[in-house]
Amino acid sequence: MRCGPATLILLGALLVSLAATPTARAQGYRLRLDGQAQRAAFRGVTQDSILAADARPSPTGGLQTVEGYAVRCPPGNSFCFFFRPGPALRGGPVVTSVDLVLWGLGVSGLSIRVNGRAGFDLGDGEVWPGTEPNGQLIEGYAEYVHRLFTVRGGRQLLASRLGIVGFDGGKAMFHPDRSGLQVEAYVGLGLARATAIPLTSPALNPLDEFQPRRRQVLAGAAVGWSNRLAEVRLDYQREVDRESRHFASERTAIALDFHPRPRWNLLAGAEYDLANTWFGNADASLRYTAAWITVLGGIRQYRPHFDLWTIWGAFSPVPYHAVNSAVWLRPLRGVELRARWERYVFSPAETETPLVSVEDDGHRVGVGVSYSPIATLSLDAGYREEHGPGGSSHGFEGTITVRPVAGLALAAYGSTLERPLEFRFQDSSVDALGFDAEWRPSERLRLAVGAAHYAEDRDRPDAAAFDWNQTRLMARVTLVLRSQTDNVPLPPALPPSPRAGVR
Repeated sequence: MRCGPATLILLGALLVSLAATPTARAQGYRLRLDGQAQRAAFRGVTQDSILAADARPSPTGGLQTVEGYAVRCPPGNSFCFFFRPGPALRGGPVVTSVDLVLWGLGVSGLSIRVNGRAGFDLGDGEVWPGTEPNGQLIEGYAEYVHRLFTVRGGRQLLASRLGIVGFDGGKAMFHPDRSGLQVEAYVGLGLARATAIPLTSPALNPLDEFQPRRRQVLAGAAVGWSNRLAEVRLDYQREVDRESRHFASERTAIALDFHPRPRWNLLAGAEYDLANTWFGNADASLRYTAAWITVLGGIRQYRPHFDLWTIWGAFSPVPYHAVNSAVWLRPLRGVELRARWERYVFSPAETETPLVSVEDDGHRVGVGVSYSPIATLSLDAGYREEHGPGGSSHGFEGTITVRPVAGLALAAYGSTLERPLEFRFQDSSVDALGFDAEWRPSERLRLAVGAAHYAEDRDRPDAAAFDWNQTRLMARVTLVLRSQTDNVPLPPALPPSPRAGVR
């Protein structure tokens, strides 16, 4: 296992936490260690080819190999191409995560946060995805909190209407007392999207010549305001390539949370891509919540976002527009019925397919029920279905959870999924049965084990059809260490004083 800078930082933070002895009452730490291992396997396909002269007619139409694999023979090419079942790849991913918080460092309001993971594959050839690089520093920053402002420096994650992004740099937040106003600004070197590694990491080599050679500069600002009726936030964010000095992305967004009455809530927001001059994701939903029912209705637009340095932006992704609704009913104690529905339609694409008819709309439907007759038993079952351009899926799922004694939870679950694929020459189905057990002998220790069996069937009218069944095993240990300053009991509640004029 290779130890990079992120791994060394995590090990150093762990040693500091273990060596810390809270001699002063204000000093403290909280450390959470989580280790998980599993044994699993997967199987893909392998590309192959034959001479066009060796292809022969198939009983179902088209051409095939001598073994019966359907082939594709491009006009004018001397070879025909096909896919055969790939080899079984077995992996044993092991992942350990560390979450450490230190405070009471001699300066009031100063704290340190470190969050990272180390992972490797015990299988042959490290075939399991996500185990490279072996060490990742997800967050690692120092923070100083004042009554009027907060400053933070190091590796950190930002969550906003524009998504979750990571960067190495600084962030400042200004929050004056009782005004409801919050202003923040940040700048640093950005990380790759959906991961906590730099964009220049060798783990992202499949980007090939499109991969930037230097990390991009990420900068942004936000203004928020809130009171008892509403919360509003405006975000602006840009990424700049350090070599060309051109923008990699530039976006802005607005989000609104309006709750005029106790049971009503309106959520709305929109994103605008300044670099591409179009609206990105946008949505609005209205929710009503009562003791026995919750109802939600909304509309939304979805358009994927791609940085300007990628090739994907050249395809000018078109959005789809959707209307959706959901309801949760609680007619009896311990019983909840739920249902959701969505209908979406893609905007017209600037392409023509005179010989192919393609659908441009689809729907999603889901229903379910939860039942908990007693505190130690709960049951949950559901059905979901989706039909749209390119394919569809439908399936059932169910879970039974039993808590025979305090601190012990046993769960059995099963699911089935059918995936008819419109644009691929096969149908696929997966059935799963599993069992999980979790035991909490104390507040600081949690142990869990699990096993699941998957039965996959890929149905094709040629020799490429195959079944792929496997059993996966899992084990997990979670340990929480903390100082006494993090375990101070809350003071007893004070009885409410009578209001004037009320008897």
